[in-house]
Amino acid sequence: MSFVNIDPTDFVVSADSVTAPAWGTNLPILTQFYTSSVTSSSPTFYVDAYASGSTDTTPQFSIAYGHLLGSGSEYYNDLVIGYSPSRTTYGQYRTLVYGDENTNFNFGTGNANSSDILVINVNRSKYKEKLFLSTFNLYLSGSSGSVQLTNNSVTSTVVNFLDCGRVYDIVSGSNGSPTTSTPVSSSSVLAGYTPSGSYGLYLPDVGLIVVNPRAIALPFVSGGIGLTMGTSANTNQANYLKLYQAIKVGANPVLNTGFQLNSEETISSDFIFVRVRNSDYNYSTNPSMISGSGELVYPTLINNPQTYITTVGLYNDNNDLLAVAKLSKPLVKDFTKEALVRVKLNW
Repeated sequence: MSFVNIDPTDFVVSADSVTAPAWGTNLPILTQFYTSSVTSSSPTFYVDAYASGSTDTTPQFSIAYGHLLGSGSEYYNDLVIGYSPSRTTYGQYRTLVYGDENTNFNFGTGNANSSDILVINVNRSKYKEKLFLSTFNLYLSGSSGSVQLTNNSVTSTVVNFLDCGRVYDIVSGSNGSPTTSTPVSSSSVLAGYTPSGSYGLYLPDVGLIVVNPRAIALPFVSGGIGLTMGTSANTNQANYLKLYQAIKVGANPVLNTGFQLNSEETISSDFIFVRVRNSDYNYSTNPSMISGSGELVYPTLINNPQTYITTVGLYNDNNDLLAVAKLSKPLVKDFTKEALVRVKLNW
């Protein structure tokens, strides 16, 4: 077998950003939501949301409720007051987001030290490397009205970071831009925000959407939907199901409203240009082409050889095969032809 060295100039590295719908339906908007019979009957920590009631075996996202003091859920042990799933959830996400078990969630002016949170955790396999910024649109509907949420990625001039990566405010609006006018009673509140701060935190690098319960609990005139959380001690009030229902009711296939989200990933590619010159690879290396006396079986190939290139093998300096590239169709090769094959390796 003969080999041809690849020059350093024949290597090119490229990186492309690829976006796609985050949902298993391959549609940008989820308009129908389902829960399994197990999680809907007696959930403890969270509820899983599916795109189909029968065929979808992998949840699209999960919703959890966390409380600093453990309110809104039953204690693990009645003798250990305050320790419950909601307290565990709050501590888990606080550590993940801030990297500090003593820092409470900050949703801005009006709720800079929030005692509770609602978390939408997008399935890891759905958002791939990270959530796409301006494609986030979430419709919520409650007892006093509806609101469309997005992040402020378009209007934000400074990218802020927490321990988990980039962070953006969740505001009322669409496609990364807040609404120019918001139905809030206080004229000092910025467009897209509420008197209780932002609607939450958008954390694209870890696939999290943290919702501010106090913002959505406000009446519609103040920017909320009247969705209040139950905070009784040692009581399973399933607050995560309340947010799930607000998402489900806010979705309308006719109006094309629901939960819109895209994933984003950077695919690095190595391009290797394999150059086949006119004098190379014109004779087949198949042993059946050589007779026992060492001559070509077909004499016509002596002065007019012809081969068909179907595969390119990439070897290291020790002649170990590292990768194989298949051509879409055989490539005719003889002394009158040269070829340039571009091999693409994705990482």
